[in-house]
Amino acid sequence: MTTVSVRPFGSTGDGKAVTQYTLKNENGMCVQLLSYACAVQRMVIPDKNGVPRDVVLGYDTLEGYENGSSFFSAFVGRYANRIKNAAFPLGGKMVRLRPNAGAHHLHGAFARRVFDGEMADGGVVFRYVSPPEEEGYPGTLTGEVRYTLTADNALVIAYTATADADTVVNLTNHAYFNLNGQDGSDVLNHLLQIDADSYTDMDGSLIPTGKINSVDGTALDFRSEKPIGADIAQLTQSGGYDHNLILNGSTGALHRFATAKSGSTGIILTAYTTEPAIQLYTGNFIQNDTAAHGKNGVRYPRYGGFCLEAQHYPCSPNYPQFPSTVLKKGETYRQTTVYQLSVAE
Repeated sequence: MTTVSVRPFGSTGDGKAVTQYTLKNENGMCVQLLSYACAVQRMVIPDKNGVPRDVVLGYDTLEGYENGSSFFSAFVGRYANRIKNAAFPLGGKMVRLRPNAGAHHLHGAFARRVFDGEMADGGVVFRYVSPPEEEGYPGTLTGEVRYTLTADNALVIAYTATADADTVVNLTNHAYFNLNGQDGSDVLNHLLQIDADSYTDMDGSLIPTGKINSVDGTALDFRSEKPIGADIAQLTQSGGYDHNLILNGSTGALHRFATAKSGSTGIILTAYTTEPAIQLYTGNFIQNDTAAHGKNGVRYPRYGGFCLEAQHYPCSPNYPQFPSTVLKKGETYRQTTVYQLSVAE
């Protein structure tokens, strides 16, 4: 049985109250969630020696989440990842978004919003109404994300959204995992396997070119388990992994897509999703985060965490050959991603 408790977590700079929710199951796993950005603040499990390890990067204070620049464990949207030149066609018109990554648009505003939260069976539900033209997106978007901690140590993240006008939607969670815990280590020795045969080609600005490439013979081939750092030096353009991998499973059906392991703690992460792709990111620049430090006073190093952001392809609205991210008026967007923890014998 999972228990859920709640406590205040301070107020934002503009006076909005933030709440922390704590989920605990009978195995000793604990997940803490914030109504600010729906952030997964902590995800704790006993390691192979029984020592509790918090395996997600983040901050101890609300000030850290407000001042930080790394999207630690945030719910991001309306559109996760990059949209070229902050514009895309929709319904015969050009939609222009707020540029927030040079000339481009990245992730959107949800990581800076306070959500309405309430305890639910085994978890928490967060809700937010994004007004029309927020950052330039058409229509009012009513979104919900439900976090549930199961008896078998799985954090289930279920998203739904509806809109009163045609728009685009691509939601994800930006959790950075380090299965060693909060010791300031990097993740280059973590073993990672991803079920993906191909990836979206990208230009020097990390924007898709519209081409689909095979992972064969590239640093992006994780079909067989290997250390995250084994081939990372090849990725000079992006400074590490920041790539959209196209998953082999059936879109819309929940399927396992990745497994990661820490040899030092024995902790294993198994990930599932209904989405067609993931963004693999290795914290290539988190050493430059604009918050003073992460949890426990740690200044996270480059490659201090890895993200498996389940989502649609970057910049899909500009490439008709990519799976569509258009949400029609009256339709419902649905997505489920699961991060399950276990410990090696």
